[in-house]
Amino acid sequence: MSSALRRSIDAIVVASAIGLLAVQFHVAAQGPLAKDPGPRGGTSNAGGPLPNLSGSDLEYFYAGKIEFSSEEVVSDGLGPRMNLDSCAGCHLQPSVGGSSPATNPQFTFAGKNGGTDSVPPFILQNGPVRETRFVHNPDGSADGGVHAIFTIAGRSGTTGKCVLAQPDYATQLANSNVIFRIPTPTFGGGLIEAIPDSAIIANLNNTSSSRSALGIAGRPNISVAGRTITGQTNNNGNDGTISRFGWKAQNKSLLVFAGEAYNVEMGISNEVFETERDETPSCQYKSVPNDTTNTGASTPSDVLSDVEKFAMFMRMLAAPTPVTPTPGSSLVSSIGNGSRLFNSVGCALCHTPTMRTGNAAIAALAYQPVNLYSDLLVHNMGSGLADGVSQGEAGPNEFRSAPLWGLGQRLFFLHDGRASDLITAIRAHQSQGSEANGVINNFNGLSEGQKQDLLNFLRSL
Repeated sequence: MSSALRRSIDAIVVASAIGLLAVQFHVAAQGPLAKDPGPRGGTSNAGGPLPNLSGSDLEYFYAGKIEFSSEEVVSDGLGPRMNLDSCAGCHLQPSVGGSSPATNPQFTFAGKNGGTDSVPPFILQNGPVRETRFVHNPDGSADGGVHAIFTIAGRSGTTGKCVLAQPDYATQLANSNVIFRIPTPTFGGGLIEAIPDSAIIANLNNTSSSRSALGIAGRPNISVAGRTITGQTNNNGNDGTISRFGWKAQNKSLLVFAGEAYNVEMGISNEVFETERDETPSCQYKSVPNDTTNTGASTPSDVLSDVEKFAMFMRMLAAPTPVTPTPGSSLVSSIGNGSRLFNSVGCALCHTPTMRTGNAAIAALAYQPVNLYSDLLVHNMGSGLADGVSQGEAGPNEFRSAPLWGLGQRLFFLHDGRASDLITAIRAHQSQGSEANGVINNFNGLSEGQKQDLLNFLRSL
């Protein structure tokens, strides 16, 4: 592929006013109280392809990037209910494949292409992008599923016969029955996918005594089909191996992740999730499933369905790279000290700095270090972060340790985006029953200068 063609492909990416703040690292001498230095501005440290990909791999990466960045319409199968019309709309910070951008595209999407939806009070112009789940059904039984915010009613390509109501958020919010999720970054997804289960379990076993001393447990979200592994409950019908994608590590692979998101977030049924989530007859404008393999395509990459292209793009998307401070600057020692404190207070027991991939079909993914800062396990985060939703083996209080690579350019934190400040996010880990309580006590016991060093380290990732 020529460099000119790659530049033209990149130009297709949806433009967004990210409004990044210039990085303002602090050191202890600049003030008595530790402060989150804020997201790094300037060039994105993520969003490109993995190094050492073959020429054919790059063709599929860029083909996937085009589809990931494109905006869907009713004739593509959009809806009938959805949260947005594009993968990149949600995954755009600091570049395509990332997390929620500063300017929330959902705020204007309500009326896009003639849409008649209203903007619910929790969707703000300054973000974050959100999906909603209801904790309980009207009869009190567990719900936990995504309730899409918007509809295709009134939009270009529909007829006046398609009439749909948005969820009754006024009632559900009044009943404290709504929880939020924000987009997870997909950078380095293929590296995470290629980590062997044995490496995840070995890391858990090797740190068991240190974890126990701080009250940390953690366990994999194992998906079991037909009691493949005896003695484990069959909860969500996969193959008895460790799931690792999503806020509760509920998705096994990038293909499953892509297929579910296409159907849940955009309402586009596909060969992974073939059934329409809303089957209102007057609101169906494309055959089902909407997205399929194109056996008559003229090029190999065009044979793939959209979800396969999404998965290929995420699989070959490079991991974020940490910032490198100017040699001799005060930040060099501050970040270095922060890295040591990250380990000594216990953060690294859940946010494991490095694992390794095993053998992989894509050579660029084989036997590589994965500097993800996550153990890929789910942990009890206590009453303060509990969302009341169970997914697979992950219960109402449990969440996957979020990978911290790329944290330096992230705008919103925690599963629901409630925090935009690192100190707020760190302290939200402490509540009744949380496995992080001991670690947060250690953090609170640091001097303000040490806290600043730790925050500078986190913003360097």
